[in-house]
Amino acid sequence: MSNPVVAVREGKIRGVVKNLLDGSKYYSFKGVPYAQPPVGKQRFKAPLPLKPFNGILDAIEHGPVCPQKNFISQERMEGNENCLFLNIYTRSLKPDSKIPVMVFIHGGGFASGSGDSDIHGPEFLLQHDVILVTINYRLEAFGFLCLDIPEVPGNAGLKDQVAALHWVKNNVSQFGGDPENITIFGESAGGASVTYHMISPMSKGLFHKAISQSGTFLSDWAFQTNAKERAYKVGKYLGKDTNDPYELLKFLQSVPSNKLISISSKVITKDEKHREAPLIFTPVVEKKFSNSEAFLAENPVDILISGRFHDVPLMAGYNTAEGLVFVLPELRKLEIKNKFPSHFLSRQLIERISEEKAIEFGSRLKQFYFDNEEITADNIKVLSDVLADRHILYPIHRFVNFYAEYCKSIFMYRFNLNTDLNFLKKALGFEAEAGACHGDDLFYIFKNNMNDDKYQEQEKLKDYINMITKLWADFAKLGNPTPDNTWNTKWTPYTKSSKEYLYIDEVLSMGENCERDRMEFWDKLYTEAGLPASSKSNL
Repeated sequence: MSNPVVAVREGKIRGVVKNLLDGSKYYSFKGVPYAQPPVGKQRFKAPLPLKPFNGILDAIEHGPVCPQKNFISQERMEGNENCLFLNIYTRSLKPDSKIPVMVFIHGGGFASGSGDSDIHGPEFLLQHDVILVTINYRLEAFGFLCLDIPEVPGNAGLKDQVAALHWVKNNVSQFGGDPENITIFGESAGGASVTYHMISPMSKGLFHKAISQSGTFLSDWAFQTNAKERAYKVGKYLGKDTNDPYELLKFLQSVPSNKLISISSKVITKDEKHREAPLIFTPVVEKKFSNSEAFLAENPVDILISGRFHDVPLMAGYNTAEGLVFVLPELRKLEIKNKFPSHFLSRQLIERISEEKAIEFGSRLKQFYFDNEEITADNIKVLSDVLADRHILYPIHRFVNFYAEYCKSIFMYRFNLNTDLNFLKKALGFEAEAGACHGDDLFYIFKNNMNDDKYQEQEKLKDYINMITKLWADFAKLGNPTPDNTWNTKWTPYTKSSKEYLYIDEVLSMGENCERDRMEFWDKLYTEAGLPASSKSNL
């Protein structure tokens, strides 16, 4: 079988034929450009549409990753600013095949990651007759610098994602895909991105279902304030002390890209280090300008609770030991956290309450989670729980509750599989801890360099991978993750009254009101602070 050539709107691209795990064929197109390179004068700006090209473009290898620091290895990856590429994997190239499309948005705190197959390989999902698209988007300051001017209002990285979705919508039928059945899904910052697309006018009509894994925009780490001040700090650190945004822009566009990699660590404040996950270049509320379209023009919470979102079926959930990913940095802060337990509170709470109230809330938190005992490295489980609740679980519960005011097609899950595939937990040194760590779910969805050997060796792992990918793919196809009786369990939709969820373990089962006491504790704090909590009645 010769290398396939597909005509897209901008020109022709050539891919390769590869084998799935059962020996059947699929077509791979890697490193496909979806926008103009955001380089030179385009650095920090919204992406421009791709120009038509002549000849046939080889789509055999991945394009460069965006400049970044690897989240796990902490290695600096220079990559290339010309990084706006996507990858398409499909079993059919017949335009009338109408195959459901799944577009994956990678995580990494808006600061690292890519769509490459070293982590996000397609072979597990493609067994269920879907098309997989993975994307790169600009990271950290490259993607999320904000100067509050029309040229750089912020959110360039999210606008990259929109440009990729436009490309998919326009071209996916040429790869056998159905442009009227596109599901966006993502994990961590990718999950938060999914929820941003659900409220952005720029994303309207570009997708039809959404899956958010371990992240929503209601987490502190998914939203930045004081963005303009941060940009000036970057300039000052690199040698340009100015209050003129245009002078700063000109300077920052001339700086070598490697000087901007991991710039967050150079401008983060001491207080932010103590309180926050160290992610400071993230999405913002943009100033409105007449000559540029905003991705997000008002507070996302206000948009969500007023029901002004794209009403699409939603699958959302989290892993049972999410907080382990935050534990190691916290162990270095135990002295200050014992002295000031208010540092466990979310930024949203701190910004709404007095210092006196923050001290009181912190004391209540220490009493609730730690029985007022000294917080030590011996109670990893409890430390993990409070960090998970603050950074991931409570924001997801809040999001799902607000969404459920208007949408009835919501499927919530709690992921607890704990096998040799839980690579992130192992990498962090927490193999002995129960449950699934943040990011562990990815190894059940994507074939990659780490899980390939285990997959071949253990039949049981094949069963779990098949179970997870079938749930995800069936939701993408039909908006119903359990359309048949394959698992002897019907995943029933979430309601505000019972808070139904699917417990994903070696055997699937339904439950209600997960982490109830812990979620009610945070609800109470948010309500007392005058913040919207679990329902509109809390406003």
